[in-house]
Amino acid sequence: MTTTTDIGVLDNRAAIRGATRPRGRIAILTADLVEDVEFFYPYYRFTEAGYDVDVLTPGGTEVSGYKGLALRTGVQAIADADADDYDALFIPGGLAPSELRDLPEALAFTSAFAQTGRLIGAVCHGPQVLISAGLVEGRRMTSWKDVAPEVREAGGHYIDEPVVEDGQFITARKPGDMPLELARFMVRLAGEKGAGASHE
Repeated sequence: MTTTTDIGVLDNRAAIRGATRPRGRIAILTADLVEDVEFFYPYYRFTEAGYDVDVLTPGGTEVSGYKGLALRTGVQAIADADADDYDALFIPGGLAPSELRDLPEALAFTSAFAQTGRLIGAVCHGPQVLISAGLVEGRRMTSWKDVAPEVREAGGHYIDEPVVEDGQFITARKPGDMPLELARFMVRLAGEKGAGASHE
């Protein structure tokens, strides 16, 4: 595990999880030009709640946000990740989903994770990855307003509400909706973990 001293040298934006045993592992699926708030808010929230977080990107190297914030620590290539290793998946928005939806490895990982039945969160443009992975048909979802036609065209039911839950999916429209989305996500995750859904 990276120490505080190491983090100070390597990456001053890296989250620091407490020394206790991890509660589980969460994957954040993203790429460069991710919306900074939509990435860093859940990244810190998950870590501070006691989860190990792997940031999965196309190249497995530093990921940079749309506004210039970057993270170098805990990033790995999507192709090297195994969906069975994670308790939850989160897909932030920005411009990153437009790259991910064209990557076979990103869609394969998302599809494989969906088959586990475990929790998937997405915000803003994040549902575009779910659309391209063929996971939206018959589902109630929300997203950034410009993505709404895509949700409908994919056979989903677009709901213009801050947070929409449908089975394993929890979606939100924009950064301002994320406190509500993450609060619900953490409650659901704790409940599923409490039911014995540990995948460390």
